[in-house]
Amino acid sequence: MAVLPALFGLLLVTVVTGQNVDITPKEAVRRAGDDLMVLCKVPYPIDSCRMTVGGKSYRLIPSNQDEEVVYSGQGLQFGECGAHIKHIREEWNGNISCMLPPKSGSIEVTGAMRLLVARAPGNPQLISPPQSTFKEGDDFMAQCIVPDGRPAAKITWYLDEVQLLAGVHQPIITSEPGSDLQTISQNVSRSLTADDNGKKLVCRAEHEALDGPKEAARQLVVHYPPKRLEAGPITIFGLKLGAEGRLNVSLRANPPPAAEWTLGDVVLAPPAADESRSVVALEPLHLGGGYYNITLVLTRVAKEDVDRTYYLRVTNDLGREEFALRLSTMDEPAGVELETGAIVGIVIAVLLLLIAIFLVVFAKATDRWCFAGRSRDHTKSSGESSDTESAAGQKSRLSALTARVRAALPRGRDRVQAAAPDPEDNKTLAEDKKGVIYAELALGEQNAEKPPPPSTEYAEIVCTEQSPQMKESKE
Repeated sequence: MAVLPALFGLLLVTVVTGQNVDITPKEAVRRAGDDLMVLCKVPYPIDSCRMTVGGKSYRLIPSNQDEEVVYSGQGLQFGECGAHIKHIREEWNGNISCMLPPKSGSIEVTGAMRLLVARAPGNPQLISPPQSTFKEGDDFMAQCIVPDGRPAAKITWYLDEVQLLAGVHQPIITSEPGSDLQTISQNVSRSLTADDNGKKLVCRAEHEALDGPKEAARQLVVHYPPKRLEAGPITIFGLKLGAEGRLNVSLRANPPPAAEWTLGDVVLAPPAADESRSVVALEPLHLGGGYYNITLVLTRVAKEDVDRTYYLRVTNDLGREEFALRLSTMDEPAGVELETGAIVGIVIAVLLLLIAIFLVVFAKATDRWCFAGRSRDHTKSSGESSDTESAAGQKSRLSALTARVRAALPRGRDRVQAAAPDPEDNKTLAEDKKGVIYAELALGEQNAEKPPPPSTEYAEIVCTEQSPQMKESKE
């Protein structure tokens, strides 16, 4: 009899130890001073609830809610062992475990979760090439390091306020031996362009223990040669003869450009003036962002000024750009301005369209190319139609001829007498053939190309005998 309790106890131990504790959450990140709810649960009633937080064990009783770690859950009878940690301490960083002994027996199951007590990282550090300026097309690389965070910080790159996605490398997370603090580093690389000039490269670090992100930044200075904003010759519209005229050219460059105007055999380098021609060349005006406005002032616009081409050369240490300008007293045309190449392309397209239309009309009128088959089909169709009309015409002529024969033949009684010299001998025959006449008809001229009909055609004409009263009335 003692064997049965032993077997029952062994079976109970096996069932209890085989149970898994459902613990929620399995991992949490909290700042010092925050609260946390942890719930451990098994599918059977438990005898008690014990929780270990920061190396200290707490026996949690549902009726006791005055401690810093108190019971949370629906009750022990539902197999729930939960803890409400009211104020998290930094030294509590690590595992939190729960022990759930069953109602009977001495075997208890345990569960554990990971608590990360957030610790703010150090300030981000931006490491980049030491030179103060770069050239357009240079390969640029920078590294951002955010040290000693728990957990590791998150790094985001920006160029001014636009987030960088291209050229951002995978982050690397490291930690010192024996320390739970983590350092994160990340690189970014890009090929510099003129649009990068003056923009700020920003490394932004975010962390659970920070009230706001921290940043490290440096401004990019990119040098590039003068760049024109519009292609081809430039026309200045709206000038008036006898009034002041301004020739303005906008471009971008870095470093600042130097300008040189050429008017025939006169060269002006701003700031300069030519009193004989009444022109003044102004200093390039910086509009910001590497954009400049270069102006030549004509004190009084003369007719020869409108007929002349003005040349402007703009240079800096990296290159040069040249412009040709014309003046016009007409107003600037409304709508989209077309370049010379675009106008030539439109003219060629119109000419090709006209040629295509002419060829289609010519082919249709002369039954050539793709219209030749249609012409044969039309001829065949016309021939079939002519044959049908010919047959209809023959039928019409046959009807007319039948009518004429009927009118020319004598009446039934007279015809029988004229045809039979002996009335007595032919009486029976006349009675049988009374009212029936056979006539051989010619169907008109036969087509020489067609073979003659296989036999002669006959028309049967039926004559009805008239009454004596009708005969006397006609006489």
